[in-house]
Amino acid sequence: MGKQARAIVEISLKDLVKDLNKAYCDEWLAYYLYWYMAKTVSGRGYEDMAEMLEKIAKEELEHAEELADLICKLGGLPTANISELEKNANYPYALPPKNTADINRIIRTVLEAEAGAIDVYNKIAKRTLGKDNVTYQLVTHILSEETNHEEMFENLQER
Repeated sequence: MGKQARAIVEISLKDLVKDLNKAYCDEWLAYYLYWYMAKTVSGRGYEDMAEMLEKIAKEELEHAEELADLICKLGGLPTANISELEKNANYPYALPPKNTADINRIIRTVLEAEAGAIDVYNKIAKRTLGKDNVTYQLVTHILSEETNHEEMFENLQER
């Protein structure tokens, strides 16, 4: 984001970068959680669940990349120390179920993570609406994908 683009942002860039960095950390934790569960899921129907989890893991990684790019454009730096991801995140890392065949627990874990992400992006969207159009567009795009993830797993839960 150029000088003029940053100048028209009507909220604190420092606070915005801090919020985006927290979301960035959340996305890395989500990526790892979903990737890990995709690799370790077992039991009946595990192939379909693994495929869904891997697809979402890739989208979470894409979100982290998009946020890192925006953080840099806003004049900040994304969290660099991997050991600080959980410390700087909005939510603690959700541990995957110990029983890798417990599909219902995996679904609940995903739904809890997605609910947190939806809350985070909704708050950022409300803060940036009409004050920072670039950030608003990115977070509403990510919010849309997070709500799709939630809906996919809610539909599985209903079966």
